[in-house]
Amino acid sequence: MKAQLILENGTVFHGKAFGYLKETIGEVVFNTGMTGYQEVLTDPSYYGQIVTMTYPLIGNYGINIDDIESASIKVRGFIVRENCKNPNNWRCEFELDDYLKKNKIIGLEGIDTRALTKIIRNVGTMRGIITVRDLSESQIKTKLESFNNTKAVSEVTREDIMHIDGKGPHIAMIDYGMKNNIVRSFKQRDCEMTIFPASATAEAILKVQPDGIFLSNGPGDPKDLKDGIDEIKKLIGQKPMTGICLGHQILALAMGANTTKLKFGHRGANHPVKDMQTGRVMITSQNHGYVVEDETLPQGIEVTHVNLNDQTVEGMKDTKNHIYSIQFHPEACPGPHDTDPIFDEFVALMKGEQDA
Repeated sequence: MKAQLILENGTVFHGKAFGYLKETIGEVVFNTGMTGYQEVLTDPSYYGQIVTMTYPLIGNYGINIDDIESASIKVRGFIVRENCKNPNNWRCEFELDDYLKKNKIIGLEGIDTRALTKIIRNVGTMRGIITVRDLSESQIKTKLESFNNTKAVSEVTREDIMHIDGKGPHIAMIDYGMKNNIVRSFKQRDCEMTIFPASATAEAILKVQPDGIFLSNGPGDPKDLKDGIDEIKKLIGQKPMTGICLGHQILALAMGANTTKLKFGHRGANHPVKDMQTGRVMITSQNHGYVVEDETLPQGIEVTHVNLNDQTVEGMKDTKNHIYSIQFHPEACPGPHDTDPIFDEFVALMKGEQDA
């Protein structure tokens, strides 16, 4: 079926719809990963977004239930140059088209994804509509203006508290839209975990007597989480704290720094990051539209990692309060795995074996 992508700057791309044939609205972004489309689709950090894959052929190894990062697809829409109709992999359980249909998500194929990516890089991320019908200018304007993503975290966080046994340090984890592989990574290190919803209070978190507190990744603007930031302020200095992506940004805001929105964000599996303490350059997986402003970090907070593409902050530490957080994703699946040892650093901090 014919379909089109309508951007808020007036640009229109014509292609074919696949998956679930229902109109959608979201923030249009791009991901540069060559693999990992299944992980992208199910990453809660993409909630509210229409994701464009820059790699031209998507779906060639199908979908399996082992590699999903959450219980369902979280993107609003999915754009590819070519949707592979005949996947070939021994782990394939079903096709991309069927997976989108099951999760009621529309896909768009057959457009020039290179041209779309260039527009986003030049203009910045913007709202867009994927539709299978013709819309009037007034309809387009009304639909685009109706979209906002301020409640994203409340839509993807867990509803209850979950406990996972382990013989290692006890970590209180705040789920802002946490990926499954973060839990797997701590589980591999035999950590005990108590996982809280994003609405958890400082009092409730401290009540379980954790050895440390972890703030997860998640979608949206960290400044939308005013109540959550206030609760984190109460926890600073109480226990060692670590965070990834949105969790890193929330920690920065709680400590008095500022965050700002990037023009088109960092989304992909090939971003070079320099560890300022060792000089080592790592290839990282990233998915964020906001960053911590270096010049706003309070005295005593050290930048530990820097993005070599644009020099933005990718990690920070506060030795006094035992805080260590990073912007990129060390739990990345399907990769790269350069930064996996950072989980060992997190655990060492929780055990008191390492300063932030």
